Amino acid sequence: MSTPETQHWPQEIDYDSASKRLRIVFDNGVDVSLSAELLRVESPSAEVRGHGAGQKTIVPGRRHVGIMKVEPVGNYAVRLVFDDLHDTGLYSWRYLYELGQTQDRLWQDYLAALDQQGLSRDP
Repeated sequence: MSTPETQHWPQEIDYDSASKRLRIVFDNGVDVSLSAELLRVESPSAEVRGHGAGQKTIVPGRRHVGIMKVEPVGNYAVRLVFDDLHDTGLYSWRYLYELGQTQDRLWQDYLAALDQQGLSRDP
């Protein structure tokens, strides 16, 4: 897993609209495939993360969300434009790498939070 001192750079980034998955191959050979839904509900935006610790919002109803655009931001991140028009999160290379390493746990936490709050993945 990446540490704060480690920075892995993407060698390839590709979005497959049929499977709604973003694939990133990093310079150390790690090949990450992330669903658009996970990327949307784990957006690093203030809308999802809040402005401080413990303020994360659970985003329901995104089972069918897709990505319309993957826009480079400098040499450190991409902005993802989702088809629900969310576009305020900047996904750094480090964040995408960490999502790839923790996606199974994050997904289970998301499903549990939806269940606990009586929410659904469906719109």
